[in-house]
Amino acid sequence: MSENDTEMKLDEFPAGEGALAETLDEDKTASDLAPVFDVPVNISAVLGRASLSVAQLLQLGQGSVLELDRKVGEAIDIYVNNRLVARGEVVIVDERLGVTMTEIIKDGDAAA
Repeated sequence: MSENDTEMKLDEFPAGEGALAETLDEDKTASDLAPVFDVPVNISAVLGRASLSVAQLLQLGQGSVLELDRKVGEAIDIYVNNRLVARGEVVIVDERLGVTMTEIIKDGDAAA
């Protein structure tokens, strides 16, 4: 944007004026999101983190135990496109590991 352009937040648009306001006032359904259904996203469930030197990494082998910064039973972080969006718990579904979301993270809550 140039210096002469101004940014307006969505809630700053006057209500009832123009097609945008009419579109925003309508009830939305899942079918309204159809254009983005095929957009790929990366989802990561992070159990914990660890810091290692390259030498320590090279010493790891089958059966090695890597200590993470989380305790057993502590919530895991769920990221979508490298952005923290939720916390959850590990579950087993049909002999496979899965994740159930227990908390949705809003923009300001990510540091909590």
